[in-house]
Amino acid sequence: MFERFTKDARATVTGAVEHAARTGADEVTGEHLLLALLDQDTGRASFAITALGLADREDSVAAALAEARRRGGMSKADAEALADIGIDLGAVVSRIEEAHGEGALRGDRVGRRRAGRPSFTREAKKVLEKSLRVALGRGDRFIGGEHLLLALTVTPGPVADVLADHGVTYASAERALYGDGADGANGADGHRRAG
Repeated sequence: MFERFTKDARATVTGAVEHAARTGADEVTGEHLLLALLDQDTGRASFAITALGLADREDSVAAALAEARRRGGMSKADAEALADIGIDLGAVVSRIEEAHGEGALRGDRVGRRRAGRPSFTREAKKVLEKSLRVALGRGDRFIGGEHLLLALTVTPGPVADVLADHGVTYASAERALYGDGADGANGADGHRRAG
């Protein structure tokens, strides 16, 4: 699939691997893909990120991602599901951190990294697979950074939550990328919508 990636998409994936390596992570996550996408300064996705105001709020995005890591990667949907059965995720995180130290749920594996390149988490693989579906659904032959951005908005989990909290949804990203007339052709799953 990597041969179908454009230069900016390849730079994003490579950047995600570098983000993971810099932090000593064993695995490349959706978070690393988003951070690498925010690092890009050329291409359609970079333009959309600027138009959506994310470029000016990169610190806020990074802080929100760090908070999601602190919660062990639990999404808002996870927290709501736990709340529905009477479990306060914030209280659980606080108690675990009291017993095991701040950030105990982050899953950081600094110092225990395997030799070689980090592998991709299931979430990151889903983003890459979804980016292919988005590209094909739009009739594009290659996967660009814009397809990665769209895929990040619809892959359930903390990254999509953080993007939504910053006003970036599939629809808003699609408008920024393709204009107002583009969202009628394809759905968030990359399939053509019936007219």
